[in-house]
Amino acid sequence: MADQTTTAAAAEPQLKEFSLDEVAAHNTAEDCWMIIGEEGERKVYDVTAFLDDHPGGPEIMVDLAGQDATAEFEDIGHSNDARAQLVPLLVGKVKGDVKKPKVETTGKTVNGRKDVSGNNGPLFLVLAGVVGVVALFLQFGTAQ
Repeated sequence: MADQTTTAAAAEPQLKEFSLDEVAAHNTAEDCWMIIGEEGERKVYDVTAFLDDHPGGPEIMVDLAGQDATAEFEDIGHSNDARAQLVPLLVGKVKGDVKKPKVETTGKTVNGRKDVSGNNGPLFLVLAGVVGVVALFLQFGTAQ
């Protein structure tokens, strides 16, 4: 008897894959594609038909035509309704797009010393104090 269970990946329709160069060729108001999605999940959308309906105007989208517009899309804080409008515009995914594993840091340098690069507050105070003492010495110490 055959296994009747399906995985989410098997249930998804196969998306055509496009290289970055292929997407870049669609960079005009008459043929406007863009990439939106996080690394490993970047999708290609043909937004040409949506340009005139975009609340921010077509210019902002045409400026990003043929490019990865993920950062700009996320920075605006698009609503769930806006995200749903992308679904019928989907034409494929980015070829070879894989999520790179995150490298966890231990907070130590190669020689085993603690990395304190993010905690420069006390160092700044010490340096400011030294500069202040030198300034006072130069001001009053040379007046003799």
